[in-house]
Amino acid sequence: MFLGHFGAGLGAKKIDSMPSLGTLFFASQFIDLLWPILLLFGIERVIIEPGNTVFTPINFVYYPFSHGLLSVLLWGVAFGLVYYLIKKKLKTAFLLGVLVLSHWFLDLLVHRPDLPILPGSEIKAGLGIWNSVWLTVTLEVVVFAAGIFFYLKATKAKNKKGNFGLWSFIFFLLIIYTLNMFSAPPDSAQAIGLVGLSQWLLVLWGYWIDKNRTTVTRE
Repeated sequence: MFLGHFGAGLGAKKIDSMPSLGTLFFASQFIDLLWPILLLFGIERVIIEPGNTVFTPINFVYYPFSHGLLSVLLWGVAFGLVYYLIKKKLKTAFLLGVLVLSHWFLDLLVHRPDLPILPGSEIKAGLGIWNSVWLTVTLEVVVFAAGIFFYLKATKAKNKKGNFGLWSFIFFLLIIYTLNMFSAPPDSAQAIGLVGLSQWLLVLWGYWIDKNRTTVTRE
């Protein structure tokens, strides 16, 4: 899943206006930000296997440290704890921890059974929506659209950059998602890792968007 994780980050702003959108993206995408690093260092592995699922040719051979359920739970606790130690905001820390964990459950919907439960265990999970292109796209777009809706309910632009930053970000993600659907398979696992690192720029984009928007005051 790609759009859905950003949708979760956007929608979380309606729950708690304290954290920046960039921080919400950081949490909702955390394990996908970690994964390329582990991939490039050879700690986790993928292979390019056209036909692995209808939607993606990537076979996630080994990724228990970034995408194992127990690992993600521990990453979520660690993320929330670090935020709490810095900001002393318990509600926000809990929300960010839940956002980290939400990534696994959104992935559970689309992945074939390749998501590890415990490191070293052969038990894996996945509902396999990636085996239907239209169901995959529908799910992603619905979650993404819901996130946009709630973010717009929670914030308003302070200036023109506030509108431009948000809508250009949305348009950019939709273009990237569409191109990925119709592009050739990646050349190598290293290429996947290098492209994956570019997602840090999307987190920074989130900080810029939120800097130019303000929370809607409830009357």
